[in-house]
Amino acid sequence: MQTTIRSSVTFRGKGLHSGRRAQMTVHPASAGMGVWFRRTDVIGCDAMIAARWSSVCNATLCTEISNEAGVRVSTIEHLMAALAGCGIHNALIEIDGPEVPILDGSAAPFAAGFLARGVRELEDAPLMLFQVLRPVEVRVGDAVARLDPAETLEIAFSIAFEDAAIGTQQKHLVMANGAFLRELSDSRTFCRQADVDDMRARGLALGGEPGENAVVFDGDRVSSPGGLRHKDEPVRHKMLDALGDLALAGAPILGRYTGHRAGHAMTNRLLRALFADPTAYRLVECDEVRRRDLPGARISRADIPAVA
Repeated sequence: MQTTIRSSVTFRGKGLHSGRRAQMTVHPASAGMGVWFRRTDVIGCDAMIAARWSSVCNATLCTEISNEAGVRVSTIEHLMAALAGCGIHNALIEIDGPEVPILDGSAAPFAAGFLARGVRELEDAPLMLFQVLRPVEVRVGDAVARLDPAETLEIAFSIAFEDAAIGTQQKHLVMANGAFLRELSDSRTFCRQADVDDMRARGLALGGEPGENAVVFDGDRVSSPGGLRHKDEPVRHKMLDALGDLALAGAPILGRYTGHRAGHAMTNRLLRALFADPTAYRLVECDEVRRRDLPGARISRADIPAVA
């Protein structure tokens, strides 16, 4: 069955790029609604924005969505990853600003908040899944994002950076039995010191605090206080981002996602390519066998690392 959160939960904090403080409340929603944002600070025009791949208006440094009235919400990927990882299919998210709070830079605080409230099945509301039928791939330079048929959702990712402290990393996970919560949810957003300097010169990353909500690398060292939560935290965070961006499909995906040097924009391009080709996928009803292997099945609060 489709699900929603049992009761509302509120998060407060500043946006990573804008530095603006925001209050955000995730509410239960009815079956078939999906995930929507509502800007409570917007008056006089449509303030509702669908959390869908077709709403993405910018994916350069984060995932930003907008509606036809031009109302926007940015940096939604960690929140969307937590919803997907907790198996929440319907939610109304009210927020009083243009950017989702970054919190600690990972998805763990969101997931902890959701599981503290609990997840409720919605009666007589079958869950539909997007089953990938054949390979779909997009390439831009050295970056590649690809979907292949698979029995459940898998994510494989590889990255390569000149900074020796990051270097080359790769990881593959079957996103079942709480793997997202245990392996990825606490991995924080990261960047290079040179990128931080460039972003701040352009009026971005104003809410970033090394060690508090981001990991900063400088050549062969981790310059953030406290170091890393995982030795391969960067590639784990890329996988977290990929799950959040894939959640914009509007229903869980049965397929293997492979990303190499990919980011938000590549994953959105991949979803657009998938849905542009009706022969590449089909909608199937979730049965008990498939349900057991979805990211939000058979999970508990204990699956989330202690950082949350």
